[in-house]
Amino acid sequence: MSRVCELTGKGPMSGNNVSHANNKTKRRFLPNLNEVTLGSDTLDRSFKLRVSASALRSVDHRGGLDAFLAKAKDEDLSAKALKIKKDIAKAQAPA
Repeated sequence: MSRVCELTGKGPMSGNNVSHANNKTKRRFLPNLNEVTLGSDTLDRSFKLRVSASALRSVDHRGGLDAFLAKAKDEDLSAKALKIKKDIAKAQAPA
């Protein structure tokens, strides 16, 4: 399972551990990922996604999964999230 947020595309970054003696060794900064269940109001169902804590706050701030995906860039989304976005758009089109 990759360590990438499904909604923002946030992944591991690299950097250095710096000791008191200023010795530097490589390290990885991993995103704070949580497996959460987010509900879509339009589709009236829930989806299990692996999302970073910052993306989860953004989803709440924008007013839910539907509103977040409407504004999200397609290249940042995972294949699963992109399918959800297209399903929501399709469901909202005739309405």
